Amino acid sequence: MRPSLTTRLVICAILSLALIVLDQRLHYLASLRSTLLAVTYPLQVVVDAPASIGEWLSQMFASRTELQEENMTLRSRNLLLEARLQKMAALERENRRLRELLDASFRLPDRVLVTELLAVDLEALSHRVVLNKGDLQGVFKGQPLLDAKGIMGQVVQVGPLSSVALLITDPSHALPVEVNRNGLRAIAVGTGTTGGLQLLHIAHNADVRKGDLLVSSGLGGRFPPGYPVGTVTRVVHDASAAFAQVFANSAAELEKTREALLVVSATPRHQAGEKIVRELSRATNTMEAADISPLPPTLNSPAPDVTQ
Repeated sequence: MRPSLTTRLVICAILSLALIVLDQRLHYLASLRSTLLAVTYPLQVVVDAPASIGEWLSQMFASRTELQEENMTLRSRNLLLEARLQKMAALERENRRLRELLDASFRLPDRVLVTELLAVDLEALSHRVVLNKGDLQGVFKGQPLLDAKGIMGQVVQVGPLSSVALLITDPSHALPVEVNRNGLRAIAVGTGTTGGLQLLHIAHNADVRKGDLLVSSGLGGRFPPGYPVGTVTRVVHDASAAFAQVFANSAAELEKTREALLVVSATPRHQAGEKIVRELSRATNTMEAADISPLPPTLNSPAPDVTQ
């Protein structure tokens, strides 16, 4: 006769408690548990396979549209970051140029006005630039234009809010210069090429060498003396020519400059003429008031016209 159900349940409970005690206290079933885990592992893999395969298939068969959208988003973000990087590089270069201009303005003995180039004349053999300063800011015709490296040119047209400057490389521009090494005077004219200058009427025996620095001589009263103009690059002696051919490159970075300096303290020639007339009138009135003999005829004659 088989034991009843209650008896069998009690026996199983007692055996379970005995196995638990033996495993927890004496660790007799550790090896058996490891064996059971190894035996049941394939079963666990089989049970988990449907979920793993479903996830793998969902990743493998992701829609092409979603991938394209994600790719486009990443491309747009990359372009935006590159544009910002380029802007930062441009700002860094502009900051460097402004620092050089600021340093140059402190080195210059004359008062200067910072201006910015608005446009460049693209006509052949015409080297002109448009500036964002005009008559309202005190710009006048003939005012020297500089950058951080040297003389760029002079103002030839003045409007209320803008002006036009003629660069020293324009074929119609001439500038009195001197060799900084020995003081030899010459006239530098533009050749119409980028940074190109040529010295006129230089004798074959003149002491001019490649690498000589040319500075403004101050003759003519238009440009203050001592400003860098260019560097001699080539000296050609042709026996059939009356003069030597001397070529130079401008010191100013005419093709790169965005900001420039206008020499404010340079006095226009018509103002200089008016000053001479005022001084002569003041001297004449002083002599008449002091009952002194009149001025010589040369001083009583009208002042020479120094305007252009």
